[in-house]
Amino acid sequence: MRSTTSELNWSGTVTYTAERVLRPSSIDEAAEIVARSTRVHGLGTRHSFNDAPDAPGVLLDLTGIPTDLAVDAVRRTVTMGAGTRYGVVAPEIDRAGFALHNTGSLPHISIAGAIATGTHGSGTALGSLSTAVRSFEVLGPDGSARTIDRDDPAFDGAVLHLGLLGVLTRVTLDVQPSYRMRQDTYGPIPWDTFTAHVAEVHAAATSVCSYTVFGDTVSEVLLKSRVPDGDDDVAVPDELFGAPRLPGSPGDGHHTARDGSVGPWWDRLPHFPIDSVPSHGSEVQSEHFVPLRHAGAALDAVRTMAARIQPHLHVCELRTMAADPFWLSPTQGEDVLCIAFTWQKHPVEVAALLPDLEALLAPFDGRPHWGKMSSLDAAAIAGLYPRLADFRDLVAAADPERTFASSFGERVLGT
Repeated sequence: MRSTTSELNWSGTVTYTAERVLRPSSIDEAAEIVARSTRVHGLGTRHSFNDAPDAPGVLLDLTGIPTDLAVDAVRRTVTMGAGTRYGVVAPEIDRAGFALHNTGSLPHISIAGAIATGTHGSGTALGSLSTAVRSFEVLGPDGSARTIDRDDPAFDGAVLHLGLLGVLTRVTLDVQPSYRMRQDTYGPIPWDTFTAHVAEVHAAATSVCSYTVFGDTVSEVLLKSRVPDGDDDVAVPDELFGAPRLPGSPGDGHHTARDGSVGPWWDRLPHFPIDSVPSHGSEVQSEHFVPLRHAGAALDAVRTMAARIQPHLHVCELRTMAADPFWLSPTQGEDVLCIAFTWQKHPVEVAALLPDLEALLAPFDGRPHWGKMSSLDAAAIAGLYPRLADFRDLVAAADPERTFASSFGERVLGT
């Protein structure tokens, strides 16, 4: 077990305030740490751009717990250590003949962290990564394990929990028969054409991602299409709302292949290869979810800030997600457009922009990603989540002594 202090998140912009970071190598070891700790909080791969994973006392780095993959072909589930990275386990799942319904753009994030923060891939008919959860094992304040599954009345409140219900150790996910995919690139699409047809553009394939810097166009649209078995020549459109299909690029060590070539699901759903350094590295991120019916108007509102946004922006990626019933999900109750900003590493300047940006999105019920930068306070968040009071009650019942409490939870959720 490793013990460290003064650790940073992945972008180097958040310094954890915990007294120690411990990395247990087994579930039993993790349980012992939880049982003897007054304050403890789970930690994944540190891809949050805020202090959501931080807490006083001990941070428990779950990435050292073995994957120990168990495949149940009859129930179509896979069970694994919660600290496992998607990029580590996805090829193993594929070799067993199965696939996940979706993945995030980064295959380097942990299962537990993605679930706890509502992290997602893209696809108007696809739910977030949390929607694949069949059950999970969580350590309570005394270190004992409890399994919560879909038959539990608290399941919809417990899946997306920001680490406030305990420390996840194992997770069971739904899977489906393995499949192959291709990625094709289109663009540019004039801004007004795109905003008038956001839903149609993002329904053009299994998973669709669009990119802009809020100029006159959406510069690129990436269609990720499932390929039927034995049919590598599956038809894709030659143009998308007037935008031509571009040659794209083969896999280059930084991006997965975008040239129409066919590959396994785990190498086409993510943007970045499993063995590469993810994304820009020198960045911060913010992201907001607005109901899909408001997508065009919300994008037009954000574009009024283009002159202020552009000096600090790498790119803005637009995605869609299907509705789900989870109490703290940004997609609770309605399909959404995700407006995801990858900013240059200008945390002070971005923090100064966010209040005005979020004010523009407020009329469209813009909900922030739990793991990214935001200026919204507890009052604003309470107005966006009708089941927040129920979640607070769930936390109070599971953790009456506040063993798993965090500054983020207190400040943003009132827990």
